[in-house]
Amino acid sequence: MMPGPKQISLGLSMRYLGYHAAAWRHPSADPDAASKFSHYRYIAQTAEKAKLDMVFLADGVGLRTQDRPPGALRRSHQTFELEPLTLLSALSSVTSHIGLVATASTTYNEPYHVARKWASLDHLSGGRAGWNVVTSWSEIEARNFNREKHMDYELRYERAAEFVEVVKGLWDSWEEDAPVFDKASGIMFDQSKMHTLHHKGKHFQVEGPLTIKRTPQGRPVLVQAGASEQGLEIAAASADVVYCSFFDLEPARAYYANLKGRLAKYGREPDSLKVMPGLTLFIGRTRQEAQDKFDAMNALVDPELGLSYLYQQMGDLSAYPVDGPVPEPPDPRIRSMAAKALALARRDNLTIRQLYTKVAAGFGGRVFVGTPKDIVDSMEEWVEAGAADGFNLCPPVLPLGLDEFVEMVLPEMRARGLFRDEYAGPTLRENLGLVPPRHRHAP
Repeated sequence: MMPGPKQISLGLSMRYLGYHAAAWRHPSADPDAASKFSHYRYIAQTAEKAKLDMVFLADGVGLRTQDRPPGALRRSHQTFELEPLTLLSALSSVTSHIGLVATASTTYNEPYHVARKWASLDHLSGGRAGWNVVTSWSEIEARNFNREKHMDYELRYERAAEFVEVVKGLWDSWEEDAPVFDKASGIMFDQSKMHTLHHKGKHFQVEGPLTIKRTPQGRPVLVQAGASEQGLEIAAASADVVYCSFFDLEPARAYYANLKGRLAKYGREPDSLKVMPGLTLFIGRTRQEAQDKFDAMNALVDPELGLSYLYQQMGDLSAYPVDGPVPEPPDPRIRSMAAKALALARRDNLTIRQLYTKVAAGFGGRVFVGTPKDIVDSMEEWVEAGAADGFNLCPPVLPLGLDEFVEMVLPEMRARGLFRDEYAGPTLRENLGLVPPRHRHAP
């Protein structure tokens, strides 16, 4: 028998009110929704009914939008939000299958904190927790944690690599059958199956063990979102899922091959890691309807706010004419994203205004405007070409974008056999098709 089409993994990013800069101004949006549990409960439950793999909460520990140029901050909906792990813990009680993934920075946390919190969420959710590993890069975050400037680029990633290894070690503090709970003998656990970490490294000294037994997934799913050389190595060594941002197929395919090609030196198989590019969709039953939605949203972006989106990647471009060409970034804030944005601008001969419109439409990720058939054609092409294993959906407006995807795109995917009708199991790892991690101390 010929194999069927490859199943596509789907995650949903549910930060703020959506990924478009003007999401809060859309007629359907509640501007205060990002502070309401009911907003996230509806999104998570809708995504679960649709059998999506996971919902994802990106996070930063400072304002994402800076007041550059002046006046931009007051226009941004990326201002009010809830702490992600608190929110996901609440969502774990009103969902039963969908994965719950949140960001925690390796720059402004300690490994024991992260290991303990995410192990707790994995238990509370029955094996659905995921940790998105990031390094913090903005000085506004540094100033929230007793620093004037953030750590040097190389140092941040060096610390991150050690941080992840310490967390993984703490998650292996207990073998699965360590608890015996023998009331007759008075023995609570088999002490030979408790493993103290005794970590002493350049950045961390952590004794251990973790005061939480082995989690339902063996360990929470590790997600990583960096595209730098250091980020790629962390992903190859430890990640189960990688989020990435590409506008075009060929660079995405090269990235996919590069990352998967690094796995062997860590003793890993290519299928042990899922690559899921971000995707912001403007969906219409006709191409004109989709384009009209796209144009209407972009008309709501004020130039002050649009330039602030470029600032977060490329630095301050306010000294340049907005209808002139995009210059070499004078002070790139996120190097990998700045390089991609500049390459796009030069390829398509974009002005600064045209570039910020593209970035503001999907926060710098890939934006696709079209019919359900157009969208699924493109998704299938990327998967078959070896550029993706799935996609992290970043709706322009929430919950509207999710509702439209479920109503229009999922039926097309299912008709082609590209997406499941039921969950494979109760844990996120099972639903992603990932094998349980081996305990480093167990036979």
